Amino acid sequence: MFLDDKLRDDLRKRLAPLTKKVKLIFFTQELECSYCRETKQLLQELSETSEFIHLEVKNFITDKEDVEKYGVDKIPAIVLLDENGTDYGIKLYGIPSGYEFSTLLEDILLLGTGEHGFSDNIVEQVKNIASPVHLQVFVTPTCPYCPQAVVTAHKFSYLNKNIKGDMVEATEFPHLSNKYNVRGVPRTIINENDFVEGAVPEYMVLEKILSNLQKEPVS
Repeated sequence: MFLDDKLRDDLRKRLAPLTKKVKLIFFTQELECSYCRETKQLLQELSETSEFIHLEVKNFITDKEDVEKYGVDKIPAIVLLDENGTDYGIKLYGIPSGYEFSTLLEDILLLGTGEHGFSDNIVEQVKNIASPVHLQVFVTPTCPYCPQAVVTAHKFSYLNKNIKGDMVEATEFPHLSNKYNVRGVPRTIINENDFVEGAVPEYMVLEKILSNLQKEPVS
């Protein structure tokens, strides 16, 4: 058991603002998956704390249609949808433990309330992005600054369908950490060819995204 009685009570209070259902689609497999079993148990216990959280479990090998539909390329993976089944491109790869558990809670509150907390200026600029943007935020469970970076990426995804935001647990996917030269976290990779180091305000992430898009060649 991950959640004791006190923590369950705390979670019920934390999730009390939810007014809309949120679906968690969890992709797993029994073999060759570190932390899949633990992640599934954690999500099951979390879903029991609120009637607004619905958990759906998919097999990464056999549920190929769903894997392709949601663009899942590694496991454990969590895809978050709103009550209408809308996919905003919000994903978590790796177990959301430690500080990253708060990231999952913030994502649920985002989709379950629609409240993002950004200024009108930031919202307008994010919504005006017309090119594809892929944000991969590398984190570790012991990093207290990582949730801010992930939640920023996920809020951008929520506001604009052209933006996809992934949380990637660095130690569970070392080949990706090596590929993107992750030496410290959080590190946000932008479209494979640029990055933001550390947890910075959303306007700085936005500026880096806009700068990256200006540099990309027109096809």
